[in-house]
Parts: sequence; C-alpha cells; structure tokens
Amino acid sequence: MRIVFPYIAQPHQTLHSLPIALEIARRHPGIAVHVACLSQAHEDYARYLAGFYPDSQVTFDRLHLPALLRRRMDRRGQDVLTKMAALLYNKNYFSGFQAIVVPERTSLYLRTMGVRAPRLIWTSHGAGDRAIGFARDVRDFDFILMAGRKLENRFLAQGSLRPGHYVTGIYAKFDMVRRLHQQAPPLFPNERPTVLYNPHFSRKLSSWHKFGLKVLDYFATQDQYNLVFAPHYRLFDGRRTEADALVRAYAGISHMLIDPGSTRSIDMTYTMGADLYLGDVSSQVAEFLITPRPCLFLDAHAANWRDNPNYRFWTLGNVVTSTDSLGQSIDRAYTMQADFLERQKSYIRDTFGLSDAGPTAPAGADAIVEFLRKAGQ
Repeated sequence: MRIVFPYIAQPHQTLHSLPIALEIARRHPGIAVHVACLSQAHEDYARYLAGFYPDSQVTFDRLHLPALLRRRMDRRGQDVLTKMAALLYNKNYFSGFQAIVVPERTSLYLRTMGVRAPRLIWTSHGAGDRAIGFARDVRDFDFILMAGRKLENRFLAQGSLRPGHYVTGIYAKFDMVRRLHQQAPPLFPNERPTVLYNPHFSRKLSSWHKFGLKVLDYFATQDQYNLVFAPHYRLFDGRRTEADALVRAYAGISHMLIDPGSTRSIDMTYTMGADLYLGDVSSQVAEFLITPRPCLFLDAHAANWRDNPNYRFWTLGNVVTSTDSLGQSIDRAYTMQADFLERQKSYIRDTFGLSDAGPTAPAGADAIVEFLRKAGQ
C-alpha cells in the first residue's frame, strides 16, 4: 500500500497532517508513506518536523510545476492558480497511490481531473467556528479525521458525514507542538503580561485593515504589556515588502515582537506563550484556549455575531467595536476572565473532544489504515 501526503498550500497546514504521516510510517512499516511538497522551502520545513519522529521513515518527493508558475509562486505565494496547477501537472503521480491525505479541500478537484482510484482523505486544518470550515463539499472525501463534537454535529446536521467514513478526537497538530516546545523559553525577558494580536487574513472579516496599525501604535507607546503581532499566515503571504516594512517600523521596541509569517507564527509558539488573545475570527483562538486565558475580540465589520454559530468563540471574551480605549478593554478582559472561564472550558471540550493530554495522531494513523484495508476488501 502506498499513501501520499501532499502539501500544495501554505506551510501552516503542514502540522495538521504530517504527524499522521509519520505515525503511519512508524506504526505500519509495510506501508510506503510519501510526503510531497511544492517548494524547496516547504520540503525543508517538513523534513525539519519529521526529525522529531526519528523512528519514522518516509519518502520526500517534489511536485512538478512549470518554471513560469514556480516563479509566480515564489513571488506571490501559493494562490488558487498555483494550487490547481499543482494538481493538474501531478495527476499521474497522484494516481499511483491508494490514498491521498490532505489538510485542504482544493485537492478534491483531482476527481474532475481524472484521478479516480486513490481514496481521498481529509484531516482539515483548524477547529474554528467559521462557516468555511464546514463546507458541504467535504462529503466528497472518502474518509475524514476531525477533532470534537462541535465539528461532528455541524457536519452531521448538513449531511456531510457517513457512518464508517470518519473518526473524531484527532488533532494531530498538538502532537507535533508537544515535541517542538518541550522546554519553551519565555517570549520576552521581562515580567510584563504578553498580548498576542492575531488578526485574520480575509479583508471582509479581519480587524487588521481598520484597527491593525492603531493596535500596534498603542502598544508601542505603553509600558504595561508586551505585544506579539503574529497574524494569520496568509495575511502577508505574497506581500513580503509590506511585511518587511512593518518589521522595520517597530524594530527598536523591545516589548514588541512583529512576526508576519515565520514558522513560529504557525507552530503555537505564541499561542502557548501569550497571556491574552486579541483577535477577530482566526481559529487559532481555539488552540490558545487549550489553556483558558483572557480573550478580547475586535469587531471591525459590525458583525451579526450574537447567537451565530460562526462566531461562537466571540462568547468566550468581550467584543469591542473600537480601539479608542484599548488599554481599558484589555484590563477589563483580565478582570472579567472568571466570568468566561467555565464557558471556555466547555468550548474546548466540545471543540477538541480530547480525553487526556496524550497524542492523537496514532489513532488517526490507525483509523486511516483500517479504513483503507476494509475498503480494499
């Protein structure tokens, strides 16, 4: 049996499926596991992560992309055109596997490109509340791995799950994070509380375009808090010049850390190290709340969020529509944390469904192998 784990999108998705690939290789040595990347940088990152699983032997492959498109990808990041081209130009490669395991949904287009035989398996990448995370096309996957009851119930309600074709209780990213951060140093060499500002990339939903610079300027001139600015990876993907200018603008401020897209912004370095979450709709808030802490949400679009399942996480902290009194809003988030604590704990149980702090990728690996063996009978 041959299984491939392709990575055609940004690197933030890698941690959601690569631990499962490495567990299959470790637990089922008779199965050939391939990890296929679109760029050298992405392969280097995957190899680095694989180094935390020294007992796992996988084969790394480079996906083909015409030189013109590769230059476009290097210049503008991995957009829809690049991802679709990656599927089209590698469809013969994908056809040689019994299963294709992906953290994104773009790979479903392989079916329309004639790749029929391999089973398509989805791990997802994140456990937020936004509707895009519950797209109806997931029903086209042959097998699905997901976190907790929240996801299962919403998918069942829309008819996207079939008995025997999914498993819950899997969030493989946490497995890798535990290995990466066994002895994580503090983010700042001082005693100040640290705020993580983590705006989303979508202009229609993000607080960045309306409030972002006001937030950064506020923290630059106050002396109570540290700030980590680590937005969703895609906010500055393809906009490196703008990102570099932002880093330079705040470079001399020792209590601020500006990270517009390093691997530290995707591997929970900041969600684990911060004391308060400041954001809008990024699913990283769910990862932050594995250890309940204060949250503050910026509503930049007059969202109709109350009693809206797509904004359930906005019930886990205060929501403000202005940054005019940002310092007071942050102070209030700390003083009101006791009011949100039980709600945060319930949300995390419902979102991830994890019974203990142990790894979940081994169960995901075994579930995939069992499904494929049964499907092959």
